[in-house]
Amino acid sequence: MLSIRRWRLILVTLASAVAVVSACSGHKSTPSIPSSPSSGTATDTNVRFKDCAKQCTGTLDGAAYAIRLPKQWNGTLLLWSHGYREAAPWPPDFAPVVTTPQVSPTDPDGSGSDAVSRQLLSQGYALAGSAYKSNGWAVADGVKADEDLHAKFVDVVGSPRRTYVWGGSLGGLITEVVSERNPKWVDGAAPICGVLGGPNLNLDLALDVGYAIKALIDPQLKLTGYTSAADAAQNWEHAAAAVQKAAADTSGGGTAKALLVAALADSPTKTKTYDGHDVVSQVKARVESTLTALAYGTSGRYEIERRVGGNPSDNTKADYAARIDSTERGLIAQVGGNASALLATLSAGQRVSSNSAARDAFEKLGDTSGDLSAPTVTMHTENDPLVLVQNERVFAGRVQSHSDTGDLVQLYIAPPATYDESKGAPYGAGHCNFSDQQLVGVVSVLDTWVRKGIHPSPAGVVGQLGDGIDPAYVPGAWPDAAAK
Repeated sequence: MLSIRRWRLILVTLASAVAVVSACSGHKSTPSIPSSPSSGTATDTNVRFKDCAKQCTGTLDGAAYAIRLPKQWNGTLLLWSHGYREAAPWPPDFAPVVTTPQVSPTDPDGSGSDAVSRQLLSQGYALAGSAYKSNGWAVADGVKADEDLHAKFVDVVGSPRRTYVWGGSLGGLITEVVSERNPKWVDGAAPICGVLGGPNLNLDLALDVGYAIKALIDPQLKLTGYTSAADAAQNWEHAAAAVQKAAADTSGGGTAKALLVAALADSPTKTKTYDGHDVVSQVKARVESTLTALAYGTSGRYEIERRVGGNPSDNTKADYAARIDSTERGLIAQVGGNASALLATLSAGQRVSSNSAARDAFEKLGDTSGDLSAPTVTMHTENDPLVLVQNERVFAGRVQSHSDTGDLVQLYIAPPATYDESKGAPYGAGHCNFSDQQLVGVVSVLDTWVRKGIHPSPAGVVGQLGDGIDPAYVPGAWPDAAAK
């Protein structure tokens, strides 16, 4: 099995091979100002509450939960939804599965001992978070866990004057679904690095990556219907080795193939590991992004297909040629490839049709509608190799269709122009890679909006989020513009 260290060592070998190549604004509506009695006032500093004592931790319908209380409560509950957790060890590191609760993005075990949790507790917030009844694409389980935990908090601590739901990655999707379904008690939402474009759109994109790898690099790759978690992982390992070998093959056209695969999914040219300062770094970043997507499209797909009873993904109508722009064609030519010839190979391949019942079931596990009922602040890294930042563009379109744009503020975090690749990006590049200040800051932005009625602007929150906030950034369109 390929470890992370082995994976990165192989990526480093690309440097010598590739060195030879060197060389959204929309409709605006009036911002809403919360006026419900639950909003409280901006002067709440010491709201009475019950100590939940032994009931601060426990299990609700098979999901472990934790509640952490401040010394003085400001009346606000922060309800955290964690991200995707593997149902079985998967590549590249095959780490053991996790089933502990989290009360904040950086809390490892529900203890609230991490720096982000400590800061929020010191500011008077009550924190709560839960594991889910199952791991994997557990959106429905996550929504139920949040609803159960909110009810538990009310019972053992007291009724919050405000409840903010927030979560990251898959938890960002869960957060938004909870917010849309529970307007009576959700006063604000902060989905961060969230899968806000929904399940089918994102898994279809993972299929595109796998399809292109199979057609151009690894004919043995199985795209759907894995028989076991081990079968899925073995497919990833074989294909990952083939992609890495191809990317290093500048003279034989392999590098061009790897770049085209990455371009189909708009894989970023920066990651947490690689800053994209030259062609070598950009190729390595795109290979890392491709392998990240491939892990989701193999091991992640296996769990999803078991959950929904078949393959929910489809690429029968995908127009791959339309996704490759002139700049990408030029880069592919620069490394000795012919984009038109490679695209012709993709066009001649056998496409994959979805199981319609499985596709419907996947969406029904939970998807965003964009029908907002509370102030919502999203935050995303501009260079996310797993949950593309374009998810935010899709979500904004859904919100606009409901004329709710006044209830939505979207924040984008850019990485430094360059960074030490041995240490990685401090923020802005990588999946859910934010600084502690940004994580605490997004709560502050939401709280100021809800409690004081001050509608935030990206340019106006620099003091709360610090370095990295990029007020002028607008995500591009979804890679397959016809898919939404």
